[in-house]
Amino acid sequence: MTTSARDEVLDRIRTALGRSGAAAPEPSPVPREYRTSLGRAPGDPVLLDLLVDRLVDYKAEVHRCPPGAVGATVAAALAAHGARRIAAPAGLPAAWLAGADVETVTDGAAPDGGEALSVATLDAVDGVLTGCAVAVAQTGTIVLDSSPVCGRRALTLVPDYHLIVVEAAQVVGSVPEALPRLDAVRPLTWVSGPSATSDIELDRVEGVHGPRTLVVVLVEG
Repeated sequence: MTTSARDEVLDRIRTALGRSGAAAPEPSPVPREYRTSLGRAPGDPVLLDLLVDRLVDYKAEVHRCPPGAVGATVAAALAAHGARRIAAPAGLPAAWLAGADVETVTDGAAPDGGEALSVATLDAVDGVLTGCAVAVAQTGTIVLDSSPVCGRRALTLVPDYHLIVVEAAQVVGSVPEALPRLDAVRPLTWVSGPSATSDIELDRVEGVHGPRTLVVVLVEG
């Protein structure tokens, strides 16, 4: 008797569900022969240069500075964009804003507790300053993990200007190298340049689902 395509499909479904007399077949092994590392330690100067190259290609603004100049670099970046009132997560290091002539509005929401800034307040500030969890040089991606220095997702998605401080030791080569540094339970935001999208005519529109201006202060040491 000839088996129809329909019967064959149903037989495979029954086998997969364990409803046939035969045992379910073992799944085929998944090859994982792709490259998982660029072979360089976090913070390697080559990785830093690659990250900057990717960020600039994404139309992000990048400032490189030594550890002792973070405050001055942040202050200059905020002043250049006319930012006078900014939001910040509760765990932001005070030294990052030491030299800035700005009013800081602290978001006290999870994970530290306290009062969360409203969407209206976040929309009214001139920008937001945060740290990050890890940065991927190969893809130019910066990952925020909702930790005290990154803040909750709304804090970085509503304001139109986002300034991120990335430390050299947080820069790894590839995405597989970044994953072990992240807590999969936390809400993760992967940022690859300013928010942008294109319609069917390939007209680029920025700021659709996040900040249209991304500024990165890369701390080298």
